Amino acid sequence: MPAAAALLLAPDDLAELRRWERSSQLPAVLAQRARILLLAAEGITNTEIAKRVGVSRPTIIACRRRYARRGLPGLPDRPRPGRPQTVRRTRRAEILSVTLNPPPTKLGITHWSTRLLARELGVSRDTIARIWHEYGVQPWRAETFKFSTDPQLAAKVHDVVGLYLHPPERAVVLCVDEKSQI
Repeated sequence: MPAAAALLLAPDDLAELRRWERSSQLPAVLAQRARILLLAAEGITNTEIAKRVGVSRPTIIACRRRYARRGLPGLPDRPRPGRPQTVRRTRRAEILSVTLNPPPTKLGITHWSTRLLARELGVSRDTIARIWHEYGVQPWRAETFKFSTDPQLAAKVHDVVGLYLHPPERAVVLCVDEKSQI
């Protein structure tokens, strides 16, 4: 089987592909396709590119074909057919808004779980999980202070602070914190 000819890239495309290859913001598949095309432009064979990039030869051929037909705009994946979204944009915004606000105190929790929020809003747990994943929302990892739901918190804090301020005679006061964010 004859080796594929070196791929000719426009100078602007070459510079853009180099940016794509280094980018940590683009989808990994675009960085991979950029690397494939850059190696093809160097005249490296499809088999060697496949070994270096860790993909099959048909993937290399398809990538070269995409570029030849449509240039850089042809490299990203096109939207695939499938069931349309059933949760409208306004409902998604409502779910995100409720997620990012503290739950009602009557629930006795510091942040939402998919099950509780789904029950509260009348949607499925999977819908909540899908929307959280789509927007990168992780309420359990919020980097803000969470108020305790313990009704005895004030009394407990008073006792602990009292130990530090006025420790018993000949006593050593140690603190073991089980919650690292406090």
